Amino acid sequence: MSSKKTPLSDTRLDRIVANARRDAEQRELGYRERALKMYPWICGRCAREFTRANLQELTVHHRNHDHDYNPPDGSNWELLCVYCHDNEHSRYIDHAAGAVSSAEKAAPATGNPFANLKDLLKRD
Repeated sequence: MSSKKTPLSDTRLDRIVANARRDAEQRELGYRERALKMYPWICGRCAREFTRANLQELTVHHRNHDHDYNPPDGSNWELLCVYCHDNEHSRYIDHAAGAVSSAEKAAPATGNPFANLKDLLKRD
């Protein structure tokens, strides 16, 4: 087994660099990259701060839950850490499904807390 690597040709290296630059430009057009440039790298819920070392744990949350609505001013985005983002989507799913099922609903109140009020207010 030989561990020799074949050197890259200049044209192949140029193609790799060009592809990397093109991919970076495409990523910069995406809403995540725009949001990361627009907002500070802090979770909007728990205020955890992020650096380049852990930036992959910071996500873009769509406030109206429509991932196709990406206005250029970023008004539909907020940066959330992965934990707060999961929590937000769990809460949304619970809300959409109805957090309390019909079997768990409390029976309506039938008592009258003021039934004896007249007698209690009588001063004999």
